Amino acid sequence: MRLHRLDITAFGPYPGREEVDFDALGGDGLFLLHGETGAGKTTVLDAVAFALFGRVPGARDEAKRLRCDYAERDTPTEVVLDFSVQGHRLRITRSPEYVRPKRRGGGETTQNAKASLTWLSDAPPGHTSEGVTRIDEVARTVQRLLGMSAEQFFQVVLLPQGDFARFLRADTSEREKLLERLFSTERFREVELWFMEHRREAGRKLEERQQGARMLVARIAQAAGTEFSEDEEGWLDGLISSCTAVVEQAAEKERETKRVHGLADAELVRRRELADRVRRVRVATAELSTVDEMRAEKRTWALALTAARKAVPVREAHVVLTGVEAELLRARAAVERAAARVGDEGSSVEQLRSRAAEAQELAGQLAELAAEAQQQHHDRVRLVQVERELETFRRRVKELDEIVSALPERITGCRAAVDQAKASALRLDDLVGQRDQLRSLVRDAEALPQAASVHERVATAFRGAVDEHQNARELLLDLRQRRLHGIAAELAEGLAEGQPCPVCGGEEHPSLASRTAERVTESDERRAESVEQQALRRRDMASEALREAERTVAALRERLDGRSADELKKLLGEVDAQHRTANAAAAAVRTRTAELHQLEAKLDQSRSEHGEADRSVAVRTTEQAALTEAIERRAVRLEEARGDHPDVSARRAWLLDAAKALTALVDARRAFADSEDRADRQRAAVLAAVAEAGFDNLDAALDAVVKEAERERLERGIRDLDRREAAARSVLAEPELSDIDPGASVDVAEAEAAAREASAVASAALSEVNAARRRRDDVVGLGRELRAAWAVLAPLEAEFAELNALTDVVNGRGQNTRKMSLRSYVLAARLEEVAVAATERLQRMSQGRYSFVHSDAAGARGTRGGLGLDVLDGYSGRTRPAKTLSGGESFLASLALALGLADVVAAETGGALLDTLFVDEGFGTLDADTLDLVMDTLDELRAGGRVVGLVSHVEELRQRIPTRLRVRKARDTTGSSLEVVTG
Repeated sequence: MRLHRLDITAFGPYPGREEVDFDALGGDGLFLLHGETGAGKTTVLDAVAFALFGRVPGARDEAKRLRCDYAERDTPTEVVLDFSVQGHRLRITRSPEYVRPKRRGGGETTQNAKASLTWLSDAPPGHTSEGVTRIDEVARTVQRLLGMSAEQFFQVVLLPQGDFARFLRADTSEREKLLERLFSTERFREVELWFMEHRREAGRKLEERQQGARMLVARIAQAAGTEFSEDEEGWLDGLISSCTAVVEQAAEKERETKRVHGLADAELVRRRELADRVRRVRVATAELSTVDEMRAEKRTWALALTAARKAVPVREAHVVLTGVEAELLRARAAVERAAARVGDEGSSVEQLRSRAAEAQELAGQLAELAAEAQQQHHDRVRLVQVERELETFRRRVKELDEIVSALPERITGCRAAVDQAKASALRLDDLVGQRDQLRSLVRDAEALPQAASVHERVATAFRGAVDEHQNARELLLDLRQRRLHGIAAELAEGLAEGQPCPVCGGEEHPSLASRTAERVTESDERRAESVEQQALRRRDMASEALREAERTVAALRERLDGRSADELKKLLGEVDAQHRTANAAAAAVRTRTAELHQLEAKLDQSRSEHGEADRSVAVRTTEQAALTEAIERRAVRLEEARGDHPDVSARRAWLLDAAKALTALVDARRAFADSEDRADRQRAAVLAAVAEAGFDNLDAALDAVVKEAERERLERGIRDLDRREAAARSVLAEPELSDIDPGASVDVAEAEAAAREASAVASAALSEVNAARRRRDDVVGLGRELRAAWAVLAPLEAEFAELNALTDVVNGRGQNTRKMSLRSYVLAARLEEVAVAATERLQRMSQGRYSFVHSDAAGARGTRGGLGLDVLDGYSGRTRPAKTLSGGESFLASLALALGLADVVAAETGGALLDTLFVDEGFGTLDADTLDLVMDTLDELRAGGRVVGLVSHVEELRQRIPTRLRVRKARDTTGSSLEVVTG
């Protein structure tokens, strides 16, 4: 894959359109991307990633904020990338989702994300020449062409050197996470999870079966009232035999108790029957004696009943006479009351009828005027109500006039306040950006004195380290020189007669050099060399610290651009004040808008109410005039008709009452005459009934009358005595009682006690045999279930043991001596390939000193292994942890690891050849010589046809790399821009 052109519009810190011609930048195969901190260097790489995959690397993707805050409101956010892959050239255009102001009206709207893919050459087989416009289709096409996912692309094309430095020093778990993302080992993880899930499911099923067997054992033991024995089979058979024997014993006992109980019940029945016959004879004999004693009283009851039956007609006639006489008294009282109401006792019935007719006729004439009087009252009440309503509506019209006149001015002022608040709210985002930038600058200004102090201390330490190293270096050179001077004496000590000289080869040694007093040995030189190397490392560390301090101070001063902390704090205070004002105005937009709508609605409502009130005043005025005229005309007629009464209705009511009273007096006199006639006839009927019944007079007849209850009592007494006598004689006449002695005695209590005792014993025996049978049946039934459960458990336990052992091996436990899971084993193989590929470059960059060594040993305290990565030092011949490398050495190792990993991932995924690479940061840790070696390695990459882009602050790289892409950050709030620099 090779990048050709990148266009960025309103993306990240770039407010306008920025163009990057990678063909021009990559003409030499190597270019530098540099600029101030925070200017937007990494954003260029983010734009490439976003164009390809619709997302950016790392945590920046989580913010979902890709649009430039400084862009014009009408400028769309867009990234366009032209590139070639697998012999095809294409262009991808993407826009992220972002919020923009509405084109019509106020407020904001969400601009949806868009993506399109256009073929600039012939489309590959299976693709149409029109390209792709769906986001998901674009993503699938890119991944299919590149042959790698977004995570893999971010690691092998956009080489994040800092991430690989962490990867170099990471422990097994952290290293495993990165390798999993790159090598797609999800299928091996799924295999591990498959085994774990199947083991968990099999274990659950096995546990359910075992729990079921344990529950059956517990139920059997509970049913039999015993405890479980370790010998399951023997315990169960013995328990069933024991329960069967108990049932047989209980059944024999139950049969015997049942026979005894039957004999006791038979004896009890015999005695009870005999006792009952004796009791019946005694009762019947006593009953006959009582009936004989009451015969005289029975005859008296019969005579009284005969006389009472004869007196019944007399009593009935007398009752009627009593009612007629009472009615006569009531009729006389009614005549007296009616005469008192009329005030006239001497007038005849015809005169009274004539007066009643005259009063009714006059009342009929006044009926129509009474209706007019009632309407007159209603009209007067309505007139008062209309006058009150008219006054109310007139006041309301006046109030609405005032409201309608005042509201337009208030609406104009409120609308102006809404416009002002909206304008302030639009400045809020700009003020937030200014405030955040000024706060960052204030922190930089406050950190500058401390950074300068640190720089001074580090510079002093560096000078001391340089002096220390120079002294050690001079001492080493002096010792080497002195040793060279004394090397002849050292060789002479090792010569023997006849042995050839290692220098000249001669076997004769005529003049041997002698040892000097201050001889320097090889061990002295090695010690001095060790001291010099230690001093050199301290010097390198001090040099790196000094460069870091210088970069920090330079970066702070560059960002501050000569402004002091006080100046920045003053500017920050002004921006804070403007932000608070704008924030308050923005918060008031909704309130002001709601107030404006309320005022406009109130004006419309007030105008509507004003028109309605005017109409109500006109209607009420017309109704008032009509009512006044009608009341005045009707009052004249009603005054003449009322006479001496308060009003016409009162006079008419008086006339109706008088007519009613006269009519009632006439009716009462006629009813009294009828009652007198009926009373005379009933007295004659009573005397005739007394004579016919044979009584001497009315009083004798009435004395013979008895009440109904008494009559029924006498009849009931006679019938009861007759029934009792017949029943007693019937009992004594029964054949079975003929030879019974009423004085005989029968002992029933003894037989009852014996029967109760036999019944209790039989019931207990029956309960015992039933319980024994239930225990036996329960034990036998549960025993069958338990044997079936044991038969199912045996193969399940064997199958689970095999699955459990295999799952442990797959997950790095149990018999797995390396403690490596299947996924870790695959990753270890990939890491070993990475170590081989990275070693080729690391040896060239370290002049053959270092190489990577993969370790599959288990970790400390039994942790999983397989992902160890150490460094072999060729100088010492020993392997040591990567964490012991110095800063520059770590960079070399990280770069070699990143390049090696890129090669392995590309080969693993079968992806396209990667002709464009980016390396982000890390060069500041290298000295000049090491930087040369790194540049040689990068030259090898570009010699193979690749284009390599370096992202760095290092000044020396600007001098080494003529083709540069510079990111300029404006001092104001207008954002950043890109500039291509050559030469």
